[in-house]
Amino acid sequence: MIEQISVYLTSMILGIMLFFSFVIAPVVFTTLDENNARRFIRRIFPFYYNVNLGISFIVLITLILLSKIEIDFYLILVVTLLFATSNYLLMPLINKYRDEKQDKKFKYSHFISVLINFIQMICLVIILV
Repeated sequence: MIEQISVYLTSMILGIMLFFSFVIAPVVFTTLDENNARRFIRRIFPFYYNVNLGISFIVLITLILLSKIEIDFYLILVVTLLFATSNYLLMPLINKYRDEKQDKKFKYSHFISVLINFIQMICLVIILV
């Protein structure tokens, strides 16, 4: 039963990520003007990262309780650490570079955040397969 919970939670993380990437972000940037889109994104992404960080941490704890320290454990550990890195290190830099109109640094750091998101999704798919 506990093992099934970790599968459901892992699926939930992937679902949230896909929804944000392919629904929320495109709708925000095609519906809101740039200023309001920026304000909305800055408000919702910390929530996005923290919710996924919390869920992935629960999956980690579940795998520890089940003594399943195998590839899935290490993949969800990577996913968890990348959520923390994205929220607490990368997002503040992205916002700073945008505010200071450092376009090259902004684009590079934003690209890194997109790449991280993609890597996390691949890890989650591998866990679920």
